[in-house]
Amino acid sequence: MASIIVLLAFLALVCSHAIASDPSPLQDFCVADKTSHVFVNGLVCKNPKDVKTDDFFVSGLDKPGDTANKLGSNVTLVNVEKIAGLNTLGISLARIDFAPYGLNPPHIHPRATEILTVLEGSLYVGFVTSNPDNRLFAKVINKGDVFVFPQGLIHFQFNYGTKNAVAIAALSSQNPGVITIANAVFGSKPPISRDVLAKAFQADEKTIDWLQAQFWMDNNN
Repeated sequence: MASIIVLLAFLALVCSHAIASDPSPLQDFCVADKTSHVFVNGLVCKNPKDVKTDDFFVSGLDKPGDTANKLGSNVTLVNVEKIAGLNTLGISLARIDFAPYGLNPPHIHPRATEILTVLEGSLYVGFVTSNPDNRLFAKVINKGDVFVFPQGLIHFQFNYGTKNAVAIAALSSQNPGVITIANAVFGSKPPISRDVLAKAFQADEKTIDWLQAQFWMDNNN
């Protein structure tokens, strides 16, 4: 009986690790077959005989993203949708451009840890730990500096300077996902009840209505 309990505990531990990360490759590569209609956790593999060099390649990260928006930032994500060869490799990349005082607003990556380095300019970056502490870890980082954002924690990057800034981020998933906190809370479809939001944020209903109107407008443009 004791040995069965130990075995079950071991299997639970192994399964928890397996569930908590991208599927591991069981061959040299598993280039995504984007024409397949089979739905799996990840993407179906293309026949290795049909794989081309360009399945592992994408260009364009040398070009700045358009920061002419309300936030003054732009994220150019290179994930498995852009490079089919990333399938099962558990990694992706993003270029983040910031106008002066541009913000990559508080958000989370539900499936990835992020490591970021500044290529140009300076950024005020940070993340907040989970309840009950909600502790803020924040720092100004400069060209060549590196900062890590743990998986699933709310984090942000802000260009507090008068010049453009550029950063490159690597993420520990082929499809890290992103949930921008304000968009999710105030711009959900259908909208969350204003009674719920008014009580959660201790704000009056007019304020909630105004916030929801702003985010619904942005999400529908």
